[in-house]
Amino acid sequence: MSITTAAPTLTTGTWSVDPAHSKVGFAVRHMGIATIRGEFTKFEGTLEVGADLSESRAGGTVEVASVFTNEPQRDEHLRSPDFFDAEQYPSISFASTSIQAVDAKSFDVTGKLTIHGVTNEIVLRAVIQGTEVDPWENVRVGLEVTGELARSDYGMGFNMPLSSGAAFVSDKVKLAIDISAIRQS
Repeated sequence: MSITTAAPTLTTGTWSVDPAHSKVGFAVRHMGIATIRGEFTKFEGTLEVGADLSESRAGGTVEVASVFTNEPQRDEHLRSPDFFDAEQYPSISFASTSIQAVDAKSFDVTGKLTIHGVTNEIVLRAVIQGTEVDPWENVRVGLEVTGELARSDYGMGFNMPLSSGAAFVSDKVKLAIDISAIRQS
């Protein structure tokens, strides 16, 4: 199997994330036996696509208080100082520092992710799901973005001991971001 390294095909210009058709999600193991999935319901993002991929930039912010796991008590705990401390750190932000093609439909986005007042470098994999013109003649692109981080790298080390030795909440968090972005210019 050969892998091409042609730059992903995406029209140059500014693209805005459409929150009504996008999702910023995460998954974490709970007690070593289940996966808890959640999302942030309030966020924004942009993608600036240059003539050359190296000139492109991506970024966005998430409102921490909008965390939603379908369990109000857990959501309140996630907003507390044990985890995100939403009162002191109301947003999560990402700003790319480089974007490199992997093949014709995917690229690695390296950038600075700030959570809980701590900034670290992270590499996210973005896969173009396609482009389409919607019924209102907006040009849209669909992107699936994945990545992984360690909570402890962001000062969120809360845990409780279990008799089995498993972590109550895994340090590893998987990111799953589905984006529908509209070309602005």
